[in-house]
Amino acid sequence: MRPHISLITLGVDDLDRSVAFYRDGLGLPTRGIVGTEFEIGRVAFFDLESGLKLALWPRTSLAADTGLPVQALSPTSFSLGHNVGSPAEVDEVMAQAQQAGAKVVKPAQKAFWGGYAGYFQDPDGHLWEVAFNPDLVSGN
Repeated sequence: MRPHISLITLGVDDLDRSVAFYRDGLGLPTRGIVGTEFEIGRVAFFDLESGLKLALWPRTSLAADTGLPVQALSPTSFSLGHNVGSPAEVDEVMAQAQQAGAKVVKPAQKAFWGGYAGYFQDPDGHLWEVAFNPDLVSGN
């Protein structure tokens, strides 16, 4: 397998609410909800950097498509990381997320690994880390 991820899909409980959070609150570009002509097709795609896309799909649709039952969420199963160019930018993104309705679970602060980071949860509980890592190319 070539390690090239092109799409990250998050299962959501309220697609309209989640689209508003990511589009209106965080400012991610999207054409909005598409696929309404299909029974389990309502989905929204957001353009990220380097051709990567973020998809929001109802958890019930994801369950129906995979054949798995809808299960309880566990925010600590994974996190999405957003690396930025400075500690000040971490603070800006965290404030933007909170203003958009995110729950800040760990305010931005110096990290044990030498950077600066904080965590928030989106309206469905998905965990995001916003970080400045001086050892990574950041903010691009």
